[in-house]
Amino acid sequence: MEIDRTPGKHVRVDVWLWTTRMFKTRNLATQACRGGHVQVDGQRVKAAQKVVIGQEVRVRKAGTEFIWKITGFVPTRPQSSIAVQCYEDLTPPPDPALRGFVPRRDKGLGRPTKKDRREMEKFLGDMAKPRNRDRRHP
Repeated sequence: MEIDRTPGKHVRVDVWLWTTRMFKTRNLATQACRGGHVQVDGQRVKAAQKVVIGQEVRVRKAGTEFIWKITGFVPTRPQSSIAVQCYEDLTPPPDPALRGFVPRRDKGLGRPTKKDRREMEKFLGDMAKPRNRDRRHP
């Protein structure tokens, strides 16, 4: 499959997001545009907005903002090795300070004891407390 890098060529933004495998389906790409999660050159866009080579596309997905620069178009959804040649990834790496510590137990220790659970609650605070899933009792 050949990548089209013609300067005057334009494609709908939802189609480009789908063909470059940013979204699993074109419908998900369209919904992201409708929800205001897609920006082209800093402007929120509708799904039918035409994009050209050189434009910057920002997508907010799963709590992370992705930034891509369009470098080419493909007529249909190709394999991922071809799709990655259609954009330049400008997304900054995530801040390591924002990654939380996840307590791990050594394999084979079994379920945590009451003492272990109290230590985890003391260390993690409110995050470790189990939620009351039984709504009959307040």
